[in-house]
Amino acid sequence: MLAVDFGASGGKCFAGLLQDGAFSMEEVHRFAHEGVPFFLPDRDGAIVERTYWDDTVLYQNILTGLREYRRRFGAVLDGIGIDTWGADGQFISADGDLLGKVYAYRDRRLDHMIAEVKARIAADRVYAITGIHFQPFNLSNQLLWFMQHRRETLPPGAFFLPIPSLFYYYLGGVRMVDSTWASVTQLMDARMQKWSAEILNALDIPAGVLPPIVAPGSDVGALTPAVAAAVGLGAVRLLAVGSHDTASAYAAAPVERNDEALIVSSGTWSLVGKLVPSPITTPAALAANLSNEGGIGNTRLLKNCMGSWLVQELRRVWRNADGKETAWDELDALTARAPAFRTLVDPDDPGFYHPVNMQTAIEAFCLRTGQPAPVDRGAFLRTVYESLALTYRRIHEQIAAVTGRPCRVVHIVGGGSRNELLNQFTADAMGLPVVAGPVEATAVGNLMVQAQGLGALRTLHDALPLIRKAFPIRDHAPNPASRAAWEKAYSKFQALASN
Repeated sequence: MLAVDFGASGGKCFAGLLQDGAFSMEEVHRFAHEGVPFFLPDRDGAIVERTYWDDTVLYQNILTGLREYRRRFGAVLDGIGIDTWGADGQFISADGDLLGKVYAYRDRRLDHMIAEVKARIAADRVYAITGIHFQPFNLSNQLLWFMQHRRETLPPGAFFLPIPSLFYYYLGGVRMVDSTWASVTQLMDARMQKWSAEILNALDIPAGVLPPIVAPGSDVGALTPAVAAAVGLGAVRLLAVGSHDTASAYAAAPVERNDEALIVSSGTWSLVGKLVPSPITTPAALAANLSNEGGIGNTRLLKNCMGSWLVQELRRVWRNADGKETAWDELDALTARAPAFRTLVDPDDPGFYHPVNMQTAIEAFCLRTGQPAPVDRGAFLRTVYESLALTYRRIHEQIAAVTGRPCRVVHIVGGGSRNELLNQFTADAMGLPVVAGPVEATAVGNLMVQAQGLGALRTLHDALPLIRKAFPIRDHAPNPASRAAWEKAYSKFQALASN
C-alpha cells in the first residue's frame, strides 16, 4: 500500500506492507511546502493579501512518490490512500478545469466569516446538527464567502472538491469525500453522515456542488490508464481512508481503552481530544467549543489549538534574519537552558493565527499582559512549549467536564511526539503519564484503514499490536518534584487565557 500524507508544511509518501501478521513501513518520498502569500489589487485598487496552496506541486510530488515506489518495490501495489489537512478545496468546471487557485485556510478573507455564518443560522442549531466548533477555516465559512463574493464565476455544471478529493480526482477522476473529512466542514449532519440540507440552504450553497460522502476503507476507483502509464504501475485501487489527517493519526494511537485516553495529534496544529461512541452536542460542549469530528467507527471529541505553528513561524522569522535554518538540536539546547515559567502565552490568542512576525506577536502579547518578553530564542521556544502543555491541561479539563470522566493517560502522536521536552512538560503539567508515538501516526493510520478496506484487517483494533511492535513507543512519567511549580504556572496561565 502507499500512503500519501499532506500536512500544512510538508508532504510524505510511505510504502506499507502487511504480511504474515507483521507490519512494516518505509518512507519513499518527502518534501516541504507552504502557503504562498500574494499581495494583489482588488477591484477598487486596494492591495489585498491572499494566500494560496500550489496544488500542482502537491500533485507532482504524488507522482514522484509513485515512481519512487515503482523503482524500489516493483509494480505490485494494492492500494493508494490520501490524507490532508482538514480545510480548503476548489471548484472545478464540468470540463475539469480548476476555477482559480486553491486558497489556503489562513487567508485573510475568512477573518470575519464566523459572524456571517451565525447571522444566517443560529450557532446552537449549527452545533446541534454538525457538532463542529466555530473556527475561521471551516468550509462553511469558505463556501459562504465564495457565494457572497465570487458566485458569478461559477459556471453551470461546476462542482466543489475538498483538498484530499482534489487529488483523488487528479489520479482517478474520482468525485467523493470520506466521512472523516466531510465531518469537519460544519456542513455535514453528524448523526446521518449526509450533507445537511438545512445548513446548505441557510448558507446559499447549492447541494449539487458537493461530492458524495463515503465511508473510510471504501474502494472508490483506480488510477486512470494515463496516470498508471506515467508512473509505471497498473490500475492501482484508490481507497478512501481517514482523509482528514487527524482521523488517520487518531487511528494509529495505541490506545487500550478509549474512555481513559486523551490523544494529542501534534503537528502544525495540536488536536487534543478523546474517542467517544457518538457525537456530544450538549450546551456544555458548545460552550467549551468542542468539536465532534467523524472518526473510523467512533467520534473524535476534541479541540483544535495552535501547535508547532508558533514554533514554525518563529523559526521562519529567524531563518529570514540569519539567511540560514537553525538546527533543531541547537534550538533544543537553548530551550532546555532557558528559565522556567518566566513568560506564558495563550497559544490560541487571535494574534498568533497569522501574524506577519511571530516573534513580534509574542512580544506584543507580553506587553499587553504585563509580562517580560522572552530575552532570547531559547526563551521564546520555552514560552511556547510550556504554554502548549498548559493548554493541553485546560482542554483535558473541559473534555472531562463534558464527558464526566477524566483521562488516565495521554497519547501524543505525530511529528510533535519527537519533542521530548514538550512530552515531559505535558506529563508534568497534567500529572499524567505520556505515551509518545508513533511519529508518523497519520501515515500509519492511513495504511491501516487501507488494510481494513482491502480485507487484510478485520477491525482497526486488530492493528494495535502491529503498531506497538513496529514502532518505538516512549513513556514519560510526571515528575512529582515539579508539581507545585506547574500548579502555580497553571493558575497564571488560566488568568492570561481568560483575558
